[in-house]
Amino acid sequence: MRSLLALSTLVGSIVAVQPGALAPPQLPIRTLPFAQLNFLHTTDIHGWLGGHLQEGSYSGDWGDYISFTQHLRDRADAEGVDLLVIDTGDRIEGNGLYDSSDPRGLYSFDIYKQQNIDVITSGNHELYKANGSNDEYHKMIPHYKQSYIASNLDIIDEESGKVKQLAQRYRKFTTKNQGIRIMAMGFLFDFDRSANNTIVQPVEDTTKEQWFQDAIRDKDIDLFLIAGHVALRQQEYELIFKAIRGQNWDTPIQFFGGHFHVRDWRRFDAKAYALASGRYMETIGFSSIDGLKIGKKHGGASVASPKFKRRYIDNNLYSLYHHSGKNTSTFDTDIGVNVTKQIAKARKALKLDAPHGCAPQTYWLDRVDVQNNQSIFSWLDKQVLPDQLKEGSRAARPKLVLQNTGGIRFDIFKGAFTRDTTYLISPFTSGFRQLKKVDYKTASKLMEVLNSIGPVLAKESPSLNMFPLAMPEQLAMEHGLLPTVLDDVSSQPQQPLSVKPHLTPGYTTKDDDGEDGDDTEHSPFAHYKLPQVIQTDVDFPSSDKTTIETVDVIYNGFIEPWVLKALDFLGTSLNETNTLPYLEGSTLTTVIADWVEKNWPCHEEFDEL
Repeated sequence: MRSLLALSTLVGSIVAVQPGALAPPQLPIRTLPFAQLNFLHTTDIHGWLGGHLQEGSYSGDWGDYISFTQHLRDRADAEGVDLLVIDTGDRIEGNGLYDSSDPRGLYSFDIYKQQNIDVITSGNHELYKANGSNDEYHKMIPHYKQSYIASNLDIIDEESGKVKQLAQRYRKFTTKNQGIRIMAMGFLFDFDRSANNTIVQPVEDTTKEQWFQDAIRDKDIDLFLIAGHVALRQQEYELIFKAIRGQNWDTPIQFFGGHFHVRDWRRFDAKAYALASGRYMETIGFSSIDGLKIGKKHGGASVASPKFKRRYIDNNLYSLYHHSGKNTSTFDTDIGVNVTKQIAKARKALKLDAPHGCAPQTYWLDRVDVQNNQSIFSWLDKQVLPDQLKEGSRAARPKLVLQNTGGIRFDIFKGAFTRDTTYLISPFTSGFRQLKKVDYKTASKLMEVLNSIGPVLAKESPSLNMFPLAMPEQLAMEHGLLPTVLDDVSSQPQQPLSVKPHLTPGYTTKDDDGEDGDDTEHSPFAHYKLPQVIQTDVDFPSSDKTTIETVDVIYNGFIEPWVLKALDFLGTSLNETNTLPYLEGSTLTTVIADWVEKNWPCHEEFDEL
């Protein structure tokens, strides 16, 4: 490892590229295991092309990534090896750069397309709304052409009304320098909530298709590359792995996945590994393979296993300088700088830095328990929802408000709460719905049903799997991919400052190859298990609740199918025709912004934040 002093000399004075972004901390860095075949991987970007302005560790923007990629391509060419760039979807929804424009993505598609990508796939967020998949079909796929792969996705063409492949099912190609023959495919997990203009074929069914069976029997390849918006430890990749190994038992396989918003590296066997590269442009994933046998038909005696390695790169200039061997005067490329300027110009046009107010403290998504006063959910429950959703009159009927925790996506940091912040924490467009005059005894059990017996509901209606109600990181906890705690965060040894006082909190990943995958050494922080939904009482009497007979049930429109199914489970059969809009035209995003403007003024103490 290069010494911190030497690296500081190399880097010099780091200046964050996007105006107002924090500079990265200068911490010990592990080098990249550059090899015969190398990969850069992004996933679950969710519109964060401008990087994290309030977190120096992840302050690199899309322009920086483009410059970094070019430097690694140049290195690969100079050494006679190969570098491939992969993206596995969920590029949209989650940042003001995408969500605040009209139409959505007005600027972000042109920015994104400045990066050269070798294999690109769709995520589920591209398919929730018809306009999302149409944007992929009309904007992204024509640009990326053969690089865009959709092995199990179809779309209904707007003009012809016919069902067509969203993109090609697979791609067979040969790398530039080493001549490695690759069979690439691109999958989406078994997603069943897409808009009605798209069709997601279950992965198991796809593996039975003739084209897939022909592809996995191809002996004239050196590597299977399976990219997709699929969590590494769910059944879909297990099915694909077993199908390939059933016909091509010795050919190496490199998987790339996403969806759970975590860093992960899974070993399937000695010649098959999978990489997931976090979320929100916090992470640039890197993996490499050494020892690939090139140009030989497999199927004879087993050859020695190639070596698969990984690294999770903190996306900031300090890390990118180190891994590219560049510094402040040599790192920027013309296209990278232009993209950085394009992002800044778009942010200015969208007024993303315009403040709604200033947060008096930091509110965490899952670093504290939901009842902790530092929890964003406690803040919503005790302050925002009661204030914003009340009617206020004496005649107002009591209301039970249900909000799924997956509808909140990010932390609130102390200081400026901007227009961008509203989309970072709640980017979704679903409005509020209501069911009037529901029996109180029944309604009061809804939260318990949704939080505790989700598997029962899912068994009765498989499409109502409870996972979509929580944020993806919570799903990762089911597989032990994130450190979890049960007690108050203050009691956890999450920042061992007495051991390494210079470290800052960040990723401390444990995967199938151990604990040395992160490029930057951090002190750890833990994650709390969150409920599927929280409940807020609005317009309730201040004292005696025993006289309440009926209440109105208010909820985020996204969770309506689950609310109706839970009521049916409790013996009250209602359907969509019984529901009505509430605060028509408002979303959780607008409700939060309005509350902040009324309650969080900016004072002089925030001038330096």
